[in-house]
Amino acid sequence: MKMTLAQLEPVAAALRKNRMAVHCVETKEEVAPLVENLLKKGETVAVGGSVTLSQTGVLDLLQNGEYRFLDRYAPGLTAEQENEVLRQSLLADTFLCSSNAVTRTGELYNVDGRANRVAALAFGPKSVIVVVGCNKIVDDLKAAAERVKTIAAPLNAKRLQCQTYCGVNGVCKAVGSENITDGCASPARMCAQFLISGMQRVPDRIQVILVGESLGY
Repeated sequence: MKMTLAQLEPVAAALRKNRMAVHCVETKEEVAPLVENLLKKGETVAVGGSVTLSQTGVLDLLQNGEYRFLDRYAPGLTAEQENEVLRQSLLADTFLCSSNAVTRTGELYNVDGRANRVAALAFGPKSVIVVVGCNKIVDDLKAAAERVKTIAAPLNAKRLQCQTYCGVNGVCKAVGSENITDGCASPARMCAQFLISGMQRVPDRIQVILVGESLGY
């Protein structure tokens, strides 16, 4: 799936109406240089779990020694140490992540298990940079919820080897439910915390990079 800058622009305009800054690029190769321009050398940066950041070279950028990177992926971290990195990430200068879906009406839709990503999106870091492939653009919030249940959650559960219903069966057991929080009762459930980011009280705190290629899940 690919989209041109002209095709991305209506989505960008809707996000800007909700007081988010938006940058549109056509290819994943343009993302890391753009992120580098948005960051300041030496600032504290952190990330949410994201295949997109890896695919675009953003993780490599953050690990180049120019930033104080709170690296949740650092080799040898114990579970307790990783959890502490996630807690410190809420006070980062800039937090980077992707989004499960972006609506054509200007909302970001995200669902987390541990909630470190949705927590940072909502409050804490001074700035948030959200990198999103065009495959995650949907018409509305109902379509966003459906996308998580049929695509994002099952693929991430499989990647992380989570023994959830969606990880085993490839789809959420609550597909089609009118209640977006319906799902399995697995202790490993990935869909525990739900966040819809609409009109922002702090303008441009959230910066969205829309990419005209498919990225992540």
